[in-house]
Amino acid sequence: MPIISSATDNEMTNHKSTPLFSTFSVIALMVFMVMGFFISQLIGVYIAGKLFLPDADTLSMGTLFYIGSNDGTVVSVSIIITSLLITAITLGIIRIKGGSISQYLALRPFSVGIGIGMFALLLLFAIASQAVTYWVEATPLIFVDPLYQSVSSVWLLIFAMVIAAPVYEELVFRGILWSAISEQFAGSRGTIVASVITSLIFALIHIQYGWYEISTIVLLALLFCYARIKSGSLWLPILLHIINNGIAMWLYISQVG
Repeated sequence: MPIISSATDNEMTNHKSTPLFSTFSVIALMVFMVMGFFISQLIGVYIAGKLFLPDADTLSMGTLFYIGSNDGTVVSVSIIITSLLITAITLGIIRIKGGSISQYLALRPFSVGIGIGMFALLLLFAIASQAVTYWVEATPLIFVDPLYQSVSSVWLLIFAMVIAAPVYEELVFRGILWSAISEQFAGSRGTIVASVITSLIFALIHIQYGWYEISTIVLLALLFCYARIKSGSLWLPILLHIINNGIAMWLYISQVG
């Protein structure tokens, strides 16, 4: 992953001057991507369930989804499948609209200095969040318990939750949706509107969490958006998301191991 320089002002200006989506198309895109997000997860659980659950052929659809959603191996593989599906859908939409994938998703190098600064900000956020979590006695990763206990390999679960999930989530929320919304407005207003809307949607799709955790996810998503704006690159939010999930998983394993 190159991290040697930031995007030029000309690149950003050219991108802003030619919207890839109309206002109506942006609304349709948001609905489609959220639906695609959940449908891809269901497809992933179904495929992984058929492959790894014992006697899967004798299970009803509902039973397969119920058991599969609590099986660490099935969920891990389903996340990887979802990542591939969402990535293909995202890139396909941009291609169909005639856009440049690298330009529209801001897949460009970013400044090392900005990267270090954002990492420090993420670290401060993680420390503060962990302190508040202990204070309110919240257990945000309790849903991981059955997955951790049933997965065939802990490394498979780590790869799925620390690498695969952040990649496709960033492609959707700080990638195509953020760009599609921000290009509808002039100046900094677009970045603010895009950041707020995508952060709220990002938090709400994490239905496995409670309200405290969801509010924390909103703040974390806004931090990822700030990294996207500050660096002019999607690579930085992806990297920060991976680091954040890695820290969370490390803390979880250190507590249950």
